Amino acid sequence: MTVINASAETLSREKMIKDRKDRRKKFFKKLSQQKELVLIVLPFLILLLIFSYVPLWGWIIAFKNFNPALGISNSPWVGLENFKMLFEDPTFYQSIRNTLGISILKYFLGFFSSITLAVLINEVRNMKFKKTVQTISYLPHFVSWVVAASIVLDVLSPDGVINQLLLKFHIIKQSINFIGVPHLFWPLMALSDMWKEVGWNSIIYLAAMTAIDNELYEAASIDGAGRIRRIFSITLPSIVPTIKILLILNAGWILNAGFEQVFLLSNPMVIDYSQTLELYVYNYGIPMGRFSFATAAGIFNSVVSLAMVTLANRISKALSGESAF
Repeated sequence: MTVINASAETLSREKMIKDRKDRRKKFFKKLSQQKELVLIVLPFLILLLIFSYVPLWGWIIAFKNFNPALGISNSPWVGLENFKMLFEDPTFYQSIRNTLGISILKYFLGFFSSITLAVLINEVRNMKFKKTVQTISYLPHFVSWVVAASIVLDVLSPDGVINQLLLKFHIIKQSINFIGVPHLFWPLMALSDMWKEVGWNSIIYLAAMTAIDNELYEAASIDGAGRIRRIFSITLPSIVPTIKILLILNAGWILNAGFEQVFLLSNPMVIDYSQTLELYVYNYGIPMGRFSFATAAGIFNSVVSLAMVTLANRISKALSGESAF
């Protein structure tokens, strides 16, 4: 009996080794068949390694009292001291609250506005008008936040267009400094980001809509379905997989409220609502020379982002069977 079991184990081990060799042969065979594609991807892979993975070694300073004069290797170890200081600071939790508030508003408003714009553009039959609308909606994306922030500040100023219209229609009695009202800061960030990015974000949904079979629309029209019914019964269900994948991927940016936008549009009057995690790192880490502290906050941001992407992916896989990875 012992001999039989030993023989079975030997055969099983040999089969595993053979399967491993076969998989390796298949891998190198596919690699040789697609060598042109591999050569095209290789430079980008090298850039990714150099600029995204090699710098991760610098995370070690979060566990040290980093001194630029001593360098990373010679700076003294402090263990988790920087993380303790981070989690004991009340301003840190206020920054997380502000970051989540702005990010979640951007997250959902951006998705709904992009999908709505994509559906509306897809329904336009006049090609000249369609291209004009697309071009106009895309343009703000290519404007830097330095310029875009100036436009937003001018529009929302007491003498700006918004105040002039509200006064003209007697909705308000005196001008409002919108950008100086604390509880308006979060929605203003979300709305200004939507204005800037809605056209660009709608491109991927428009691309997904081009893959929908026109025969589905024709069959629905024959059955008496109107345009609204076709949108809700054909267009939107057909792009649901794309929406799910983008929701999963964007979950990783939940602690990224947009440094440039918030930095340029914030002011001392709204500091309690405008100081996000990125601004916290900038204000309390880099200018003060607390590089180890700033790195610890950055690691916290990265870990939470990775956890959010993984969680969103697992939830999507459990509910619908679709996932990004």
